[in-house]
Amino acid sequence: MGRGINILGYDPIWDAHRYIRFKERHFALLKSAGFQTVRLNLFSFRHMDEANQLNARWLETLDDVIDRALSHGFTVIIDEHDDDCDTDVVACRGKLIAFWDQVSKRYKNKPSTVLFEILNEPGGDVTPIIWNKLVSEALTVIRKTNPTRNVIVGPAGGYRYEHLADLKLPESDRNIIVTIHYYRPFEFTHQKAPWDLRLRLLPSLSWGSDKDWSELNFNFSNIERWSEENQRPIFLGEFGVYDAADIKERAHYISSLARLAENNGWAWAYWQFDPDFALYNFEKDAWVQPILDALVPEQP
Repeated sequence: MGRGINILGYDPIWDAHRYIRFKERHFALLKSAGFQTVRLNLFSFRHMDEANQLNARWLETLDDVIDRALSHGFTVIIDEHDDDCDTDVVACRGKLIAFWDQVSKRYKNKPSTVLFEILNEPGGDVTPIIWNKLVSEALTVIRKTNPTRNVIVGPAGGYRYEHLADLKLPESDRNIIVTIHYYRPFEFTHQKAPWDLRLRLLPSLSWGSDKDWSELNFNFSNIERWSEENQRPIFLGEFGVYDAADIKERAHYISSLARLAENNGWAWAYWQFDPDFALYNFEKDAWVQPILDALVPEQP
């Protein structure tokens, strides 16, 4: 999996194909820059009918995206990214199981470089007990047609590493990759974010003090310790800094996390290609170069 990027979560491709921003040439750009994995952020529930059946046109778009990514040599993560479970577990459960029933059957013959991620950042009303049961149910559905495909699962509590101990996985299923997301300190990574008044009013913050490094090393050491004790590989599925932060500060933080993850042997995926936390600027049709350099310093 190596170095990855989150893509297409907020692209018009899913609703109005003629307005798409991310085109096939962007797969080529990512590949030539040194990326190996794309994590497809899918808000699939809004494309289901009352019987929880996925829209045929939406599925055809997903087929095309997966095939194009594979043709460029990427590992592809199908990430169910809805947050409906956080507030309505019962309704979400039906949609989630229906999604994986349809998707696992549809892609059962895809190469092993297509991975399934059960649900992004379960939280809210999804307690660890509820989440472990949902994971078990989803895995049962997936394993009927994909007995050895790698499946990505993170802990309840929004994929925060402190909840790893609450994650209960079937011991006999070794084709599971455990994911965590890391945005600490949150006030730094989300400074000036317009959707939160407190964050929007924060003064400009920096990162990289001895205390910052100590916290990062401590947290990543605990994650790696859990990984070794449980014999589960780790995937750092999201990390990044909101665009409003100073670009040098953003790059320093991002580079630090990426290198430390790699030193631990973890694959990672940056959040995100666009529109915010952005690696690419569609208005300028160009990389945000300091972020690209931070993520892949040895690019050609």
